[in-house]
Amino acid sequence: MVLLVVGAVVTGAGILFLFLGSLGVFRMPDVYNRLQAGTKCTTLGAFLTIIGVGIMEPAWFWKALAIALFILLTNPISNHALGRASRKCGVSLCDRSAVDKTKSFREYEKEEA
Repeated sequence: MVLLVVGAVVTGAGILFLFLGSLGVFRMPDVYNRLQAGTKCTTLGAFLTIIGVGIMEPAWFWKALAIALFILLTNPISNHALGRASRKCGVSLCDRSAVDKTKSFREYEKEEA
């Protein structure tokens, strides 16, 4: 009974983070902010949800932990690749962005080409 309550709380926290991540993706102004909101919230949300299910079903815990660790490692890497590909394809930042740290790198690449 205790494992069910703890698992439900952890799963509920994961669902909350997944919901907040989806709101962030919906509300952010450009692809880079959406990637950041989606990556942080959905990685933690998926991790907590899967671990919560593993706590509720102790026979599945080690399998759930392996899946959660895989998501924890691959989700940020894949979103980094998406952001880098977007930048190389010329997707611009939102007009409201205050700082563009990659501007000097792009100018340096153009000078060498």
